[in-house]
Amino acid sequence: MPTELEELVGFIAHPNPQIRLLAVENLVPYSTAQPSVFKTDELKPIRHLKLLVRDQPKIAEHVITILINLSADGEILENLATDDKFLEVVLDHVTDRSEPNANLLSMLLANLAKWESLKRILDRRQSCPDGLGSDDLTLNQLLDLFVKGSDGTYNKHADFDYLAYLFADLAKHAEIRQFFIKKQAYDDVIPLTKLKVFTEHKSDVRRKGVASTIKNVAFDIPSHPSFLAVDEIDILPYILLPIVGGEQYDEEETLAMLPDLQLLPPDKQRDSDHNIIQTHVETLTLLTSTREGRDLMREVSVYPIIRETHLQVEDEGVQEACDRLVQVLMRDEEDPEGAARGEIEDDEDRIVEV
Repeated sequence: MPTELEELVGFIAHPNPQIRLLAVENLVPYSTAQPSVFKTDELKPIRHLKLLVRDQPKIAEHVITILINLSADGEILENLATDDKFLEVVLDHVTDRSEPNANLLSMLLANLAKWESLKRILDRRQSCPDGLGSDDLTLNQLLDLFVKGSDGTYNKHADFDYLAYLFADLAKHAEIRQFFIKKQAYDDVIPLTKLKVFTEHKSDVRRKGVASTIKNVAFDIPSHPSFLAVDEIDILPYILLPIVGGEQYDEEETLAMLPDLQLLPPDKQRDSDHNIIQTHVETLTLLTSTREGRDLMREVSVYPIIRETHLQVEDEGVQEACDRLVQVLMRDEEDPEGAARGEIEDDEDRIVEV
């Protein structure tokens, strides 16, 4: 005899939409408390849920929430992330400018990116919806959704903040790092430059995901000249500003800083999230992997900023990250091919993708 809960799961596929709605609404708590009930009959409930993503908006809202919760289970995550037809449905709906559940679908996509094979999205193409202004490459469409979501100009129901977490996980793959640093033909823009402007955004989710994406892409050392070039990615102002507070520096230090950091008001607040600060400091450390990167950071007074960050932020992770960066910036460059190189490589080993 099936239990009452198993009977409720069975109502997911009921032909009456009111019964389906009642079933999925009541099943949301069990998707975290008792996920095994959705794994019966060789994941038959999951197959039903995947179909219901296209159901009426209120039913779909609960269904997507259930799938977000269930994607924490490895077996279910694999089932969702490797299903090309399901992925197509999710992407078609998230790019629909009238989709009321676009934010939930963004969260689901971010979770699906935990499965390595989702990197195949790099090669995926689909028709570009009217008003998005993108090309037919799915990743470009998602980036443009993310940009337009910041001010609600595409879909009034969605800010697409959670796509930042999707980008961060995808950026762990070398081939997708190349996408982020390669100028796109349709708009002549480097994708990473679309993300960098959000390092001081009001949304914690957006800031954290963008910081992690930038850091993960920075593991591609050959791209560092582009990261640092003012006429290319020009990343330094965007990762230094979030870690700067209202501290006062002496005149010599201030004049050497990047222009964007020279005239900050005394009430300037650094990012309130210590994890984001640590991520930015670790990105700076990655960018010291080349002599050019180290020399530039010394030239533009990065050391005083890191010194003050270490003093002002009472967080062990931040302080350890600052210590590692300071050791690199303050060391003697007389033997760049010997011990110095080993020190950089050791730092990279301790800095992990996020």
